[in-house]
Amino acid sequence: MLPPTLHITGRRVSLDPRDQVFVQDPYPAYGAIRAGGAPFWWEQYGHWCFVGHAEVTALLKDRRFGRQILHVTTRAALGWPEPEPHLEPYAAVERDTLLALEPPDHTRIRTLVNRAFVSRQVERLRPRISALAHELIDRFDSRGEIDLLDAFATPIPVIVIAELLGVPAERTPDLLDWSHAMVAMHQFRRSRAIEDEAVRATQDFVAFLRGYVHERRGRPADDLISTLIAAESAGDRLSEDELISTCIQVLNAGHEATVHAIGNGVKALLEHATDVCGLVGAGGADAFVEEVLRYDAPLHLFKRYAMEDCEAFGLSFRQGQEVGLLLGAANRDPARFEQADRFDPARTGNAQVSLGAGIHFCIGAPLARLELEVALPVLFERLPGLKLASAPVYRDTYHFHGLERLDVTW
Repeated sequence: MLPPTLHITGRRVSLDPRDQVFVQDPYPAYGAIRAGGAPFWWEQYGHWCFVGHAEVTALLKDRRFGRQILHVTTRAALGWPEPEPHLEPYAAVERDTLLALEPPDHTRIRTLVNRAFVSRQVERLRPRISALAHELIDRFDSRGEIDLLDAFATPIPVIVIAELLGVPAERTPDLLDWSHAMVAMHQFRRSRAIEDEAVRATQDFVAFLRGYVHERRGRPADDLISTLIAAESAGDRLSEDELISTCIQVLNAGHEATVHAIGNGVKALLEHATDVCGLVGAGGADAFVEEVLRYDAPLHLFKRYAMEDCEAFGLSFRQGQEVGLLLGAANRDPARFEQADRFDPARTGNAQVSLGAGIHFCIGAPLARLELEVALPVLFERLPGLKLASAPVYRDTYHFHGLERLDVTW
């Protein structure tokens, strides 16, 4: 079903990202836009957007386009207004995150953080993820009905990330509160109330982590915070503000995307009556995880700045101009995927772009994949009669794409 606010005139598209028809199922709109000729100018965002898999992949890797622009020019040169003072606590943290940085700072910080997320390190978490999945199911398996998003999809990534950071698990409710408030800043048409809540959450999160960093300086442990402190003291020049911003991003990005991936994945598996345990038993774990990520991506729009005047795919861009890369649309591109709108957990050669590409490829990708690979088979093995209790509803938070709740019975 096409959204009622969708209007296509040549390569110019008017589409309200908060149109509920679009929020609940954006893929028909992506298909109509692709058929009308892409890339396209999205009126509501005021920039060009790309939906093709080849174009999105190429631009994710194109070093002429980056996540940061003010390291090569100024606000005055771009004609940008000065930042709003009330947002400075939030903006200060965002400026130091990996997602916002370009080399050489991005390279320096990513090299340090990557030590905790390389595949061989992440693989050590397999038993813990399995045990956690079983523990969570033990709490609700006698009830017969539950909101699986709240009871299973949400706690797994946040507890794993908290333990990886070295933060006490009992603080996860605070971490979730802070994360949700900060991530809300990225949604379309945010309000002053959302901004004020994000600033509050940022200040609370920073204060908590600063105290925890000071504690870890005197009492190191086997956790990411201690590792980053040690790297700083070894001369890698990771400032305390950079350390705190990095830890906040690890929690916010690692938790938010994985919750959506688990929720969207369970929904797809149930709607298509997929035997997850059979897939894993047949050695198809990698394939079903990649298809879960491709079929209903947790993040649909990723932005880049043109870092110089340049041309790409027949379009001219001025320095500082934004570009939108529609990951969810690229994952359903029929030019790249046979029967792109079909959920096929045995699909091979699955070049999904849900986790990005290039230097900003998701640093937590090995962990996200492992959580899906381990937790979903445990869920379906423990609850073989699992089925949807009602039609799942997606949250009104585009460009994130995740469920409001996931009511199931068994």
